[in-house]
Amino acid sequence: MESHKKVLGILYVVSGSLQMVILFGLSMFVSTILALIAQNVEPDEVIILELVTKIIQFLPATIVIFFSLPTIIAGIGILYKQKWAMILALIMGCFKLFSFPIGTALGVYTIWVYAEDSKHNKEAA
Repeated sequence: MESHKKVLGILYVVSGSLQMVILFGLSMFVSTILALIAQNVEPDEVIILELVTKIIQFLPATIVIFFSLPTIIAGIGILYKQKWAMILALIMGCFKLFSFPIGTALGVYTIWVYAEDSKHNKEAA
């Protein structure tokens, strides 16, 4: 069971880190595109474009950070064998179920590891 927990911890750290890297790349791409668009608009429209740009960058970044940071924390916690980490991983795994196909697989694997770990803990007690 420990090998499954180790794999789950590594998968969580990698998936959370990849989400952060992709967020950074998309943020840079959007900044570049919107800067090019800003060159072709009227001066009075620049204020509106800047507001829209900030909203376009802030909302997705907030959502991704809200999901990827706890994922990384859960992965590190699992690797350091913290008891709270499996509960956090289960919560994040349930959110990942909606992210088809890789997130769904990771969510199902998380639920399976949590269930097996609970079963082994009950047998040991």
